[in-house]
Amino acid sequence: MLPNVGVVMAESAIIVAVSEAEPLVGELRAQFDSASKLGIPAHITVLYPFLPPERLTQLILEGVHSALAEVQPFDFRLATVGRFPGVVYLAPECSDPFVDLVAKIVQQFPEYPPYGGKFQSVIPHLTVSDCGELQADTVEAQLLALMKAEGPISGRCDALTLIENSSGRWSEKSYIRLGEAFQP
Repeated sequence: MLPNVGVVMAESAIIVAVSEAEPLVGELRAQFDSASKLGIPAHITVLYPFLPPERLTQLILEGVHSALAEVQPFDFRLATVGRFPGVVYLAPECSDPFVDLVAKIVQQFPEYPPYGGKFQSVIPHLTVSDCGELQADTVEAQLLALMKAEGPISGRCDALTLIENSSGRWSEKSYIRLGEAFQP
């Protein structure tokens, strides 16, 4: 889950973009997810917050690629609807590969713990709504109905995307293919 719309601060994040989810959750995200309004695609967060955009040098990009060079692409399914306070999300059936991605990046950049160290554990998820508790029940019911009608979302993680918001909207800074050496 990335920050609320009201936060205007140049920052970056590393995500797994999940384009396969857009047909199912795109409309809900457009209505109820502040990150969607700022240009962030449906995604599972790997590391947020990361470096300020002006510090994303070639050396940093090499470090991210290096951390992921041994990680092979993997398939996943988003099959479960979950909740945090005020948040409705989809969770992968098996979160281990995503937790491993987080661990590899944090091992390379220990000064940037997930969510600034706010939480003790990482729960990989794709946020559909961060609208607060008042609307969460309604969004959850809509998402459960969509999942029942359409079934789980199958995806493949073969790359991560480094995004940044120095312009006020989030945009892609770098694309990091799993299992490949860095190529500037």
